Amino acid sequence: MSDLRIAVLGVGIMGADHAARLTTRISGARVAVVNDYLTDKADQIAAGIEGCRAVADPLDAIADPDVDAVVLATPGPTHEKQLLACLEHRKPVLCEKPLTTDVESALGIVKREADLGTRLIQVGFMRRFDHEYIALKSMLDTGELGRPLVLHCVHRNPAVPPNFDSAMVVRDSLVHEVDVTRFLFDEEIVSIQIIRPAANPAAPQGLADPQIAVMRTASGKHVDVELFVTTGVGYEVRTEVVAANGSAMIGLDVGLVRKSAPGTWGGQITPGFRERFGQAYDTEFQRWVDAVRDGRMVDGPTAWDGYAAAAVCEAGVVSLNSGGPVEVAMVSRDSIPGA
Repeated sequence: MSDLRIAVLGVGIMGADHAARLTTRISGARVAVVNDYLTDKADQIAAGIEGCRAVADPLDAIADPDVDAVVLATPGPTHEKQLLACLEHRKPVLCEKPLTTDVESALGIVKREADLGTRLIQVGFMRRFDHEYIALKSMLDTGELGRPLVLHCVHRNPAVPPNFDSAMVVRDSLVHEVDVTRFLFDEEIVSIQIIRPAANPAAPQGLADPQIAVMRTASGKHVDVELFVTTGVGYEVRTEVVAANGSAMIGLDVGLVRKSAPGTWGGQITPGFRERFGQAYDTEFQRWVDAVRDGRMVDGPTAWDGYAAAAVCEAGVVSLNSGGPVEVAMVSRDSIPGA
């Protein structure tokens, strides 16, 4: 079978990483086309990949007859139009979160895909492919810990871009814990509250950081998340499940632990998301390529998962502004056959 010919749309930090990943670490695929609104950047990336060319218009890149599948690493506001084009041309697509930037358009994507009768959209929630999250999920599924009751999460970044605002803490950071909760517990989140502790003095003016998210699942499980995106320290993601017969924690970042004079103890903190989740991205992309090549098209989070995450985050932004708990408004999955 010949290599899958992939178009990478958006070759900023994430897209450039994905183009390099597909070129050097993923088997059965090659990057045939790249696109970016910064055409010089697209030309630069294309020049470094054998047999690759830059296409100026993203919709032309999707429609290109030399493209079998698409990776979307473009800004969220462009996703709806680009995903609809992928569906129109029946091309499998791995879409970095968010699916779209609002609940209504995300639901529209889910419905349009369901109308086709085949799943073509996979959403890039890469934590589902991380070895530690997979092990934790297996432990819960086998019942080793008994009934899970509580989920404690920590999500810390050393810094964020200058344009990062308070709502983006919910939409861009918390969204991962939203998907992790649904992945681990296999149920929907029904309410969310965002609490604003005292702000970090080092945070940019107007950025509410840290934030605390408190979520409740359909069966009553409690989830709390500390979100702190301007720590200035490192990248820390921890997840602890507390269950009837014990607890389990991942993300302790335990590599070399050093003890030395005079009485110091410690090790290294992961500097960024690439180092922490590099394996997860590689696994995610290899499994997606394999699924597309053998006709399954999707092997991971679906458009429905993207819609569900958008619905929770939308309620989270409402709570961020009101301070109180907000019910998550979602349609029933059963109401959309094939979703």
